[in-house]
Amino acid sequence: MQGQLKMQSSHALLASLTFGLTLSIYGQSIFCNELQRWKLPVSVAAIAITLGNSLTWYYIRHIHTPAHTYTYFDTKEVSSTSSMTSAKDLLQRIEVLDWDHISQDLNSHGNATIENLISSSDCDALVNLYSEYGIFRSRVVMEQHGFGLGEYKYFSYPLPDIISNLRTAIYPHLALIANQWNEMMNIMDVRYPENHSDFIARCHHAGQLKPTPLLLKYGKDDYNCLHQDLYGLHVFPLQLTILLSEPQHDFIGGEFILTEQRPRMQSRPEVVPLKQGDAVVFAVHNRPVKGRRGNVYRVNLRHGVSRIRSGHRYTLGIIFHDAK
Repeated sequence: MQGQLKMQSSHALLASLTFGLTLSIYGQSIFCNELQRWKLPVSVAAIAITLGNSLTWYYIRHIHTPAHTYTYFDTKEVSSTSSMTSAKDLLQRIEVLDWDHISQDLNSHGNATIENLISSSDCDALVNLYSEYGIFRSRVVMEQHGFGLGEYKYFSYPLPDIISNLRTAIYPHLALIANQWNEMMNIMDVRYPENHSDFIARCHHAGQLKPTPLLLKYGKDDYNCLHQDLYGLHVFPLQLTILLSEPQHDFIGGEFILTEQRPRMQSRPEVVPLKQGDAVVFAVHNRPVKGRRGNVYRVNLRHGVSRIRSGHRYTLGIIFHDAK
């Protein structure tokens, strides 16, 4: 459907430009003949030709050309997101989450699962966005960069409503935890503001202007190497991933994996089981851990996705800092 619309739009635009060019040349010819007959100054001729070109462009842009020639990039985006959970309902769902329990899991394990954060219909609508035009700033094929196998796309601003609402509503709860972690790790020169817009303003002031929420797509035998999503000087220490596909139905394999590298100890792996619509909150880079003697030390975390055995797996990644 999208390809047909694009082809129809291209044909309409070509026909309009051809008609407009013919009209412009014909109109200028008439103007010049009449001006020569009346022996008017060249400046008047130039004004008349400019006026003729303006009228021709107005005809092409507003009268002859179908509207979808200029707006087809946005048409499917509206239809894809209009059925998603409203901002009010999403905010209510986030506010009633057990944030004390989420905080305890993050402190104990470096990750916390939020079950049924979004509905299955929201998941399906977000998956459908992957084929959209005009809402992404870039596409990355992981194999080309040694990141694994699969691909992902970064959204551009403005973000789809549901993603913007998730980012804005969840951030204040995580900012409390992030500030506690910095105090425990004796990082006293960095505090995270209460509102996400203030933190994004800090990122933008430092030249981190590119939005980082992304959709990831995996097929059979694809995987994602262990990595960290840093992107610049200002890094919010927690991020969120939502599984959009249904395990055992849409795909098999593709487990979400975390590793925790501890000082003078071997790394600790963890597999986080997720269902469609579940989210996992986890540490981006470092987190504090209390030792047996009461001392606090930092551990280094990485995350990735194991090999997809069959099917297709889609996820939404919500990173709270922007990129250079």
